[in-house]
Amino acid sequence: MSRDRTDARGTIVYDADCGFCTRTADWVGSHGTATTQPWQTLDLEPLGLTVDDVTTAAYWLDADGRVTARGAGAVAAALRSCRGGWRVLGHLVYARPVRPLADVVYRWVAANRYRMPGSTDACRIS
Repeated sequence: MSRDRTDARGTIVYDADCGFCTRTADWVGSHGTATTQPWQTLDLEPLGLTVDDVTTAAYWLDADGRVTARGAGAVAAALRSCRGGWRVLGHLVYARPVRPLADVVYRWVAANRYRMPGSTDACRIS
């Protein structure tokens, strides 16, 4: 999976069982050009993804439906699909010097998503 290819017309794949993830995906969908797709509605096998993959990280599909980013990279791509300062933030998150920190922050948020606003019991990753 390439971390350098993104397309503002792509799709963020998220966990619809998690209230925090759903609220975040809804926000992305209303602020940018990206579409949002819960993993529960996708055939994961042709994408090369497993249930474990999509319950532990968000994924970015380019305009052709190929997986091109996961985790912080997927969030950065989604932000780059947004307008104004959010687009700038997406480029910053994806910048080579910031990317390692963004990955750490993403893993922490994913592990603690059940503590985030809008979370539900389903947000807890086992």
